[in-house]
Amino acid sequence: MPDVRLASPQGKWILLTTVLGSSMALLDSTVVNVALPAIGRDLDADLASLQWTVNAYMLTLAGLILLGGSLGDRYGRRKVFVVGVVWFAAASLLCGLAPNAGVLVAARALQGVGGALLTPGSLALIQASFHPDDRGRAVGLWSGFGGVGAAVGPFVGGWLVDGPGWRWVFLLNVPLALVCAPIAVRHVPESADGRADHGRFDVLGAVLGALALALVTYALIEARSGSLLVAVTAVGGVAAGVAFVAVEKRRPDPMMPLGIFASRQFTAVNLVTLCVYGAFGGFFFLGAVQLQVVVGYSALQAGTALLPTTVLMLLFSARSGALADRIGPRIPLTVGPLLCAAGMLLMLRVGPDASYLADILPALLVLGTGMVTLVAPLTATVLGSVDASRAGLASGINNAAARAAGLIAVAALPLVTGMGEEAYRSPTAFDNAFGRAMTVCAGVLVVGSVVAFATVRSLPPGCRRPECRTYGAVMAPPLEGERARGRLS
Repeated sequence: MPDVRLASPQGKWILLTTVLGSSMALLDSTVVNVALPAIGRDLDADLASLQWTVNAYMLTLAGLILLGGSLGDRYGRRKVFVVGVVWFAAASLLCGLAPNAGVLVAARALQGVGGALLTPGSLALIQASFHPDDRGRAVGLWSGFGGVGAAVGPFVGGWLVDGPGWRWVFLLNVPLALVCAPIAVRHVPESADGRADHGRFDVLGAVLGALALALVTYALIEARSGSLLVAVTAVGGVAAGVAFVAVEKRRPDPMMPLGIFASRQFTAVNLVTLCVYGAFGGFFFLGAVQLQVVVGYSALQAGTALLPTTVLMLLFSARSGALADRIGPRIPLTVGPLLCAAGMLLMLRVGPDASYLADILPALLVLGTGMVTLVAPLTATVLGSVDASRAGLASGINNAAARAAGLIAVAALPLVTGMGEEAYRSPTAFDNAFGRAMTVCAGVLVVGSVVAFATVRSLPPGCRRPECRTYGAVMAPPLEGERARGRLS
């Protein structure tokens, strides 16, 4: 049984290293969006390259995050966490030194691999190290401090872009890793899952899942060319997706057991997740660029302008979860997406002469209120819709689904809205496409609200409740539970 107490020196070191590790991944999920215009100018990159700068990271992270936890279960959670931190830092260094967009995209994909190792590992270390009496508080502190890191990320990213340059958005991870990894090696006890000692990893499932996402993403980003290669890639992506389902159905203990979707409520809440986080991914990708290219903000101003959404989540996510416990998840999961849709429609007022107080802040406050309303109930519904022994697995699947939704949104929105390759260099062209994109995102959120209203029901008494009550990340729901990691097969 884990026996480290939170108040002990070792407990504080464990908390510090896990917060640093998870914050590295959280920061890169948000700060890069603020740096995109500067990256485009410096590397003479077109819009497709900027899409890949975001999506290469999300692709490998979403595709491998379930498998990443399985490695920790078998080979040691501390060992895999440290490997993830070092890998992430090395890839970040390569990002910071990238001479062109192609190298940057490749390095971002490598960053996502590191993120897939360290993201589930940071929570796993807390759950495997702390005494049961202290674990809930340790998880709360971990998620709270991680949320603060997510909140300051766009601000820090903007400051770095306007100051030493966009490359330091990535290079900042190197000193963080130099602090994090040695602390983990010295102070964090090693742990592994004895049940993971035999059997094979579901590598084929992970590869097919990631390949399907990669091919579909490529087809969407490059669809403007209308080439035969795009058509072949799209068909290949669908085929890889079908093969993934077939492989997961056949294996005795797959990475993503399809039987978990026998729960109608679990399936429904994942559909809501796809709608909600697809819209969020599109908004935060385009919103930071809109503020700089169209409104005329500096990177620092744009990053600071987006802070209200994360601050609202940090301040009120725990209260939202408590309210959902009392009234059930159906109303919050119906009302929350509608509020987010209203916030995105309010962003239609954000143009060349937009006022922060009159135009931008009201939209962000409404959007943030919607996010507060829905995120905690969504996580609770995911955990409560399956057997308690599978709650962590359900959380991992839901987290991966959210990241995949953001990935597809970043790939598809420029195509759907007619955004040209050089649109981000033209305030008028980008503003027109941004307005269409916000309308599309609002429509997707309304669909999510309708799905929630029609399918989500009250949770059974005594079901598993989230440990992460305070959360500030905006790109994916929190991982939860001892088994918030991948499966072995």
